[in-house]
Amino acid sequence: MMSHAAERESAATASGAGDDLWPGADYQRQVERLRGAVGETVYLVELIEGVGQLGAHLSDRPCELLAVLDFPRPDPARGLTPHLVLLDDGRGLNLGRVARISRRPFAPRATDLLYLDAVAERRVLFAERRLSPTFIAERAHRVLGQTLGCAPVTGRKTLRASTDSALESPGPAPAGE
Repeated sequence: MMSHAAERESAATASGAGDDLWPGADYQRQVERLRGAVGETVYLVELIEGVGQLGAHLSDRPCELLAVLDFPRPDPARGLTPHLVLLDDGRGLNLGRVARISRRPFAPRATDLLYLDAVAERRVLFAERRLSPTFIAERAHRVLGQTLGCAPVTGRKTLRASTDSALESPGPAPAGE
């Protein structure tokens, strides 16, 4: 089970980019496209890592893209890319925490896309959701144990493993589903 950051790094390597070129040429083209859009109104799809789930926040709230800055401490293992975007609402977001930046809030055309994390799009935004009875039972048992004080509160590594398993591409459906 790979974390989102590890899968992104693996996808960059598999697409022909060497380890020393992470995150790759396509990423660099997208950063240049973002730099060309400074001053424009953009819409973001942010990746949200919550307790027990990894999701995306889609909003119709426009933001003005003020700058695309170099991030001094990129870390592929933690999903931190070498750049962040500065927005007019005062936030600076690392591109590793953004699934999409576009000129339209929903269903943007290819010409409206400024930045797209293809892995996040495939695994979070448009992934098939299939919660198996086993996954639901294990998660419910863990949460109930934590609530009753019978189980230790899990750390981020366990949380990542839990969210990764929930987002895994489904295999063949078990008999009876």
